[in-house]
Amino acid sequence: MDQLFNRKYIIQGLIVLIALILLGKLFYIQIASDKYFINANNNALRKIYIYPARGVILDRNHKILAQNQPTYDLLVTPNQVKPFDTLSLCQIIGIDMVEFRKKLHKATVQSRSQASIFQKLLSVETYAALQEKMYNYQGFYVQKRTIRYYPDSIAGQFLGYMQEVTPREIEKYGGYYRLQDYIGRAGIEKSYEEILRGNKGVTYMLYNAKNVAQGSYANGKLDSMAKSGEQLISTIDSRIQKLGEQLLANKVGSVVAIEPSTGEVLAFVSSPGYDPNKLVGSNFSKNYKEIWANPYHPLIVRPIQGNYSPGSAFKPLDALIALSEGVVDVNTTFNCPGYYIAGNRRVKCEHVDGNISLRRGLARSCNTYFWNIFQRLITKNGYKNQRTTYEDWQNKVRKFGIGDTLGLDFPGEKAYKLFRKADYDRMHGKYWGYSTILSVGIGQGEISTTPLQMANIMAIIANRGYYIKPHIVKGIGNSNKIDPKYTVKHSVGIDGRYFEQVIDGMEDAVNQSWGTATESRLQNIIMCGKTGTVQNNRGKNHSVFIGFAPRVNPKIAIAVIIENGGYGGTYAAPIASYLTEKYLTDSLSGRYINGASIKQYMDDNLLPALKTAERPAKLKNKADSLKADSVKSKGKTPPANRATSTANRQSPNAIRQTPIANRPTPTANRQPPAAHATAKQ
Repeated sequence: MDQLFNRKYIIQGLIVLIALILLGKLFYIQIASDKYFINANNNALRKIYIYPARGVILDRNHKILAQNQPTYDLLVTPNQVKPFDTLSLCQIIGIDMVEFRKKLHKATVQSRSQASIFQKLLSVETYAALQEKMYNYQGFYVQKRTIRYYPDSIAGQFLGYMQEVTPREIEKYGGYYRLQDYIGRAGIEKSYEEILRGNKGVTYMLYNAKNVAQGSYANGKLDSMAKSGEQLISTIDSRIQKLGEQLLANKVGSVVAIEPSTGEVLAFVSSPGYDPNKLVGSNFSKNYKEIWANPYHPLIVRPIQGNYSPGSAFKPLDALIALSEGVVDVNTTFNCPGYYIAGNRRVKCEHVDGNISLRRGLARSCNTYFWNIFQRLITKNGYKNQRTTYEDWQNKVRKFGIGDTLGLDFPGEKAYKLFRKADYDRMHGKYWGYSTILSVGIGQGEISTTPLQMANIMAIIANRGYYIKPHIVKGIGNSNKIDPKYTVKHSVGIDGRYFEQVIDGMEDAVNQSWGTATESRLQNIIMCGKTGTVQNNRGKNHSVFIGFAPRVNPKIAIAVIIENGGYGGTYAAPIASYLTEKYLTDSLSGRYINGASIKQYMDDNLLPALKTAERPAKLKNKADSLKADSVKSKGKTPPANRATSTANRQSPNAIRQTPIANRPTPTANRQPPAAHATAKQ
């Protein structure tokens, strides 16, 4: 009997406990928590994401390179849509009924109960017209965001562009992004995406029966604020960036300038370029296809992806290694009869220099002198040990940043090649030596670099033996912090006294009448430099100049490459001098070089001729691909050469001025004899 009595109270207690739990849950649902209220009122309460203002990008002098402007997206939740005048909506947002049905079907397939973008990037005017009639369009609402605007329309490849996220990127960033959000796709917009993007906010917005917003629910207690992206101060000087783009108009090439003492990139010119504003807004797809189809490849970021032999611009580096190894000194002379004997081969030099020492050899860019240096370097441990000695030599070259990336804070940097001993062993077996790879000694053959690497070599020489990793951001946010790795000095392991001996020759190259780089001479500023005329199997040779200024306490190191520009002194050296003068003095003197003014350099068209019977290009997914160039190197027509519909595609026959390369040159010895299979000055 007692057991039955006890069991009765236990059951009653359990019933009371369950009732209390249910009552507590009901109290929580109806009074203590808004969660279920929100879910039950989807028709009246919506979760609106507040997109933050993207961080502004400035140049080193705080001039705006990239800022924001407002735009609006029209969103739709399909299961909330009621019958309405669809034609009026189509007229406001500028679409037809066919496109309306297609967009609504796409939104329905994506999700009937979740909002998705119906029409993106509406203008302020369209938004104003739409707001007046939103009460007619049940299930539709507008969301504000910002898009990029580039005030000066310069530095397209440097700044990059924004594009919709992919599912893979949504997963990569832990769900921060939603479908149809935008992300930095290239350039500085990509490399500093997480700093520039900021953090989204959320507003729970109440709507009445007429689809008109009534304000934030519960006075905003559930809302969160958007946090703007941080400001970026880039290292670019917009004055010389803009001038560089003007000088390289209608040319294929690149300019990279670095401040030697800091590693800050002052100019980052890739030509042909494009207006970054073309890759913003509703015309993105159309403009992107046109830019991609340009046969001169504007989407290749040539400062870090251009593949060039350094040519004679490599000679100062080789001289430094030779001096440090003790195989030559400043007084060592070699006879240049106009050729060099390598085994059973006779290789032509550009000119007859007679007995010539290091300083004049650099200034005159004598190939024979540097072939002799290379021979001594590779045979210094005996002819039987040439292959292992070469391995030691190429390791010293790599310390200057050749053969590997420099670690620029920018996406897509290429390393390109510098052969190791094992590479030549595979190519030639065990029987090779200095005469087999002679062209490497003057910067040709199995050695290739980017313009950034060439400019960095000049920064090393300007600093007398060290460099700081090149970088494109000077400061982040209000604290102007940067990654500490961009403050570390990297030594190349060569004593400073040898640099002065090489710099003497580079100064003479520019400032002596018999030098090869006199076209880069500046008034009242000692410029030190080296020209290069780089062999090009697909057309006219490339014009190259590398240098720095002033000699004492250098402020700028620069590399200029003009494809199909001919001799280094014809285009690259003058362009480098104009940019250096602008940076150091903020002015341009009214001087003439090769008998031409700065305007004539800007106007000259050096774009290579195109074939007329070519097919239109097919768009690929990867924007900055270099596959087209690798196809060309095999003697095939690259896919991107199969269209001619962009503004940059001016016909080479429409040259406004006589090209500078065809004009008489005041100094006869600035134009070496006809090209042949070696590097020229």
